[in-house]
Amino acid sequence: MEDLIRILEEIKPGVEFTADTKLFEDKILDSLSMISLIAEISDEFDVDITPEYLVPENFETVQTVYDLIERLEDE
Repeated sequence: MEDLIRILEEIKPGVEFTADTKLFEDKILDSLSMISLIAEISDEFDVDITPEYLVPENFETVQTVYDLIERLEDE
């Protein structure tokens, strides 16, 4: 989780990220920052986030993104 929060802090400096931080509902991320997040996650965690995973439920909060990463690492 710490690595994911570090990535998010690099993309959006000054935001206090926790597991419950709502990324889109609170308008922290937009479409451009989402592209950066996906690229950084792919590099950092060596996972492929294919279009089938690009659904709002996977990116609601920091925790849901982390859960997605864990599922992809297990595949």
